[in-house]
Amino acid sequence: MKTTKLKQLIIAAIAGAQVAQSGYAADDSTNAIAPAEAAATPADGGSSAQEAEIKALKQEVELLLQKVDALEQKSSSTEQAATISDLDQKVRILQRQREIDQDAAVAKSATAPKVTLSANGFSFNSADTNFVLQIHSVLQVDSRTFFHDNGAKGVDGFLLRRARPILSGTVARDFDYNFTPDFGGSQVQIFDAYTIYRGAPWLQVETGKFKPPVGLEALQADVNTSFNERSLATDLVPNRDLGLAAKGDFFNGAASYTVGIFNGASDYNSTVTNTFSQNSKAVDARLFFQPWKNSDLNSLRGFGFGAGGSYENDEPATNSATGLTPGYTTDGQQRFFTYNKNVFATGVHWRLSPQTYYYYGPFGLLGEYVISDQHVSNENLGGSANVDVHNTAWEISGSWLLTGEDASYNGITPRQNFDPRLNQWGAWQLVARYANLSVDDDAFKGSTVNTSLANPTTSADGAQAWALGLNWYLNKNIRANLSFSHTTFSSYAGNKFAAGSVPAQSENVLFTRIQLAF
Repeated sequence: MKTTKLKQLIIAAIAGAQVAQSGYAADDSTNAIAPAEAAATPADGGSSAQEAEIKALKQEVELLLQKVDALEQKSSSTEQAATISDLDQKVRILQRQREIDQDAAVAKSATAPKVTLSANGFSFNSADTNFVLQIHSVLQVDSRTFFHDNGAKGVDGFLLRRARPILSGTVARDFDYNFTPDFGGSQVQIFDAYTIYRGAPWLQVETGKFKPPVGLEALQADVNTSFNERSLATDLVPNRDLGLAAKGDFFNGAASYTVGIFNGASDYNSTVTNTFSQNSKAVDARLFFQPWKNSDLNSLRGFGFGAGGSYENDEPATNSATGLTPGYTTDGQQRFFTYNKNVFATGVHWRLSPQTYYYYGPFGLLGEYVISDQHVSNENLGGSANVDVHNTAWEISGSWLLTGEDASYNGITPRQNFDPRLNQWGAWQLVARYANLSVDDDAFKGSTVNTSLANPTTSADGAQAWALGLNWYLNKNIRANLSFSHTTFSSYAGNKFAAGSVPAQSENVLFTRIQLAF
């Protein structure tokens, strides 16, 4: 700004000098010079001196102008540098403010609860994950269609097989919980209600209502079984029970154990509470091994084997009017064997179940054998006392994923979810199973039908069932089942054409299911 004013003054001085020069010229033309002066002054001597002086003045002015221009450029560079420095400072301030905001956001997120929704359900957890609430659900809508049953008890139609909201999660970091009611069927029931203390991988403590550790197929999650209903072998293992158990894993899951004490559960398909275990509790235990689970041998990673069992000493409850278990059921959930009324457990009851599975690529195989040995009597009716009933059952089931996914005991995840627009059709699985259950012949011995343990005219002493099915996994959460089961019965002494008697003829039933699980 100052250099601009200086330049203006210099230009004004130049203009003034030019005006002065013009004035001198005018004075020369109007004023007469004395002859004596003219003679004494050289010709044009005064004019040449003025011109030289003006020329020198112009040169000085030009130098001054050049200096002024240099000052202006320097001033401009300084101002630009100042402006750049100012902008740079502002940018640095903004960057720092952004870093502060980001740090504040990170700090806030580190203390804020988190909510997630995925194919595994809803999850609400604290920032440190010490407190977690997960919401899951299982919904199974089935249909059963019976063929050539000659008026047996099988009822065609749709049914809500399972409708379970599941609440699970963690409290105070080390305590897990699960609460599972079931609204399927004719009454609301609580299927699972337990807590687990996770002290270490090799020692966890579980208490509440849960599955005793005996049967392999019984322990498999309901949403992952190959068929709508479990096999005849599962009829002989205990169902959910109240108790306390210790369990754990060794060598990253290559070996696992569970041992616990329970009230004493009825057989799996029992629909009533065990009322004959008055004075003693049941001890249930299981060992299972997967030796190559963590190895590089892909062909053996999915191999597992073990055994489960239970032991209890039953005494009839003094207020019991229901007797022993309600019996054993078919794939179609029809009861083909029951004990007579007032038959009670009167001694030791033990179970043993050797078991194995093998999964490799799309192939899966599962098998188990179950022994249920129990002292029972019908002494209230004058029959024999303390009869040792030795019932056995076994099953083997296989599966093959047509679409190439890996088979697993814990469920199937399709490679591609069902989406016809992308020519994707989910995962398809073929399944097959054969099972057999044999009731001890001593259960039918007695002087009369009423004094025996079971009635041979209404119950069979064995059942053999084969089943074939096709499972369609549309995605991880939606599954559709279609299967057919054929069951025959042995040593039935009743009328083969009697209407309403389940073992009077073979059972043929077609199953369907639509399942939602997340």
